[in-house]
Amino acid sequence: EPVFSPDGQTILYRRVGGGLIRSSLWSRDQGIYRIPARGGEAKRILKKGERPQFGSSNDRFFYQLGKREKDADNRALISVDLDGKEPQTHYTSKWATDYRISPDGKWLAFIDRFNVYVAPFVATSRSILVGPKDKTLPIAQVSQEAGISIHFSGDSQRLHWSLGPNLFTRELASAYAFLNDGETIPPEEAIREMAIGFQAGHAQPHTSIVLVGAKLVTMGEAGNLENGAILIEGNRITQIGNRSDLNIPSNAKVIDISGQIVLPGFVDTHAHGSQATHGIIPQNNWVNKARLAFGVTTIHNPSSDTETIFATSELSKAGLITAPRIFSTGTILYGATGAFRAEVKSLEDAQFHLSRMKSVGAISVKSYNQPRRDQRQQIIAAAREQQMMVVPEGGSTFMHNLTMIVDGHTGIEHTMPVQYIYDDVLDLWRGTGVGYTPTLSVAYGGLWGENYWYAQDDLWTHPRLKAFIPPHVLQPRTRRRLTAHEGDYNHMKVATIAKASFDQGGLVQAGGHGQLNGVCTHWEIWSFVQGGMTPLEALTCGTLHGAKYLGLDGDIGSLEEGKLADLIVIEKGYDPTQDIRHSEHIQYTMVNGVLLDAKTLSEYGTANSDQPPFFWQNGNLGIGVPIPQTEHCISCPAGHVHLW
Repeated sequence: EPVFSPDGQTILYRRVGGGLIRSSLWSRDQGIYRIPARGGEAKRILKKGERPQFGSSNDRFFYQLGKREKDADNRALISVDLDGKEPQTHYTSKWATDYRISPDGKWLAFIDRFNVYVAPFVATSRSILVGPKDKTLPIAQVSQEAGISIHFSGDSQRLHWSLGPNLFTRELASAYAFLNDGETIPPEEAIREMAIGFQAGHAQPHTSIVLVGAKLVTMGEAGNLENGAILIEGNRITQIGNRSDLNIPSNAKVIDISGQIVLPGFVDTHAHGSQATHGIIPQNNWVNKARLAFGVTTIHNPSSDTETIFATSELSKAGLITAPRIFSTGTILYGATGAFRAEVKSLEDAQFHLSRMKSVGAISVKSYNQPRRDQRQQIIAAAREQQMMVVPEGGSTFMHNLTMIVDGHTGIEHTMPVQYIYDDVLDLWRGTGVGYTPTLSVAYGGLWGENYWYAQDDLWTHPRLKAFIPPHVLQPRTRRRLTAHEGDYNHMKVATIAKASFDQGGLVQAGGHGQLNGVCTHWEIWSFVQGGMTPLEALTCGTLHGAKYLGLDGDIGSLEEGKLADLIVIEKGYDPTQDIRHSEHIQYTMVNGVLLDAKTLSEYGTANSDQPPFFWQNGNLGIGVPIPQTEHCISCPAGHVHLW
């Protein structure tokens, strides 16, 4: 968040820490700093606060600070001098998420409920409560659609904001009659739109690979092919069948995997997991690599930070990071309280939210605890107009779940909050096309599946988990695990609902919920078998059904000619179609036509060293999470290295 002072002599910036997916080694002394623009020593001015900015003065600056309460986020705009002294709170808002001061110090812009507003900046001795309906100041809504990244032009005459790949600009004079000869100009006439997006090539390997000799579990019409062969050219499957039937190019790399099993890559349709901290996307994210190491080649995250999840998805598509295919709802359409609440009081409100989410790259939205049925129906109607999916939060509310089925949501996320369902519910559900992602690792109503699988093995010794998951994430839950009598685990009972839905032609898919990324997708598939599915049925849920649920089965989910080359090769001697616990024994993961060693994620035929180490593998530095800071080290000899 670096900013220059008006005279160009001073730079303000914010120092942040690490966290779950980035090293915490340099997490001390966080806060807002100033440094001379020509170089020199940086000085910490404030320990708390974010988004520093100057107005017209060189010797005072503004920053933002939230003081969240039950019924308000209370984001404040505060100014201090360059030493952090003489604080003055100028504005507070219940639900604003960002403020910006114009360079001449005369205007305040803010975002509230996703819309962009502007008001005259008035300096008083008391703070002013500001919001869309506040009458203290003449407040004007300047956006017609949603907006982020608000900023003023250098002459303070125009306000800019963005949404997706477009930049919007509006003259301030058009928003106020007293600045425009007594007239206001309608937004559709006053707002200028400019496309600022750019195109990049979709990553595609220039290779030809043939996998021969394996049993191909295609999940397609061909069924299982013994002694099969599959030709991958670039990132697509171009031929598949019996080995003798393929016309293999002379330049193809032939890999003999006789006696092994090949499956489509796993599709996790409920895959939470961080992609950034403080807006910084790591190039080497263990969350994504852990998924690939366990054969998960496509994820759908039904609740994530909008700005970073779609940026990460684009980086993955361009081949700039190693990751599965990433799809998401972005930030949920939250029905409860909070600054990011998505208010839905009409179909027009729902259309507003669906439009803004599609603009940033969402293929779906998560209707999260919208309290009234008509609100949820309005979201569905708006989604149909935008050709988007609606995956509602199950919410442990059985009657809500039934109306979600009747109203035609894409699916139900999380388990039905009952132990069993009977013919009345099955009859209602049958034929609706409404899918079911039970996330059995966090099943409602009793002990979770996650707890069960922690108790089955010494996971802290698991070589692949140790290789791809930080010890401060892996060890606490795996070493100090909850144990119980097997009959007390609820996930096995509610898994029978998934089996019943599957048996009547329902779409059931795997969602690991990001509990222990990578292996949690397998936990879900294994739990399906505990609920009565055969191993092949459970594998179908983890592959083809997930692809169908996301509307991607034309490209992924099965091994068929013309589809994207996302697949896994099971280690020799293991067969998950016979023993579902074998599904984690993966030798190779292929994503987008690139064949990776599942143990190291090195590309086939290259040295293991082509993958950079994770932050905790650099001499154990950076292990842990940031701890509360103190002014001085306690009992710390000089020169001690702190591991935060």
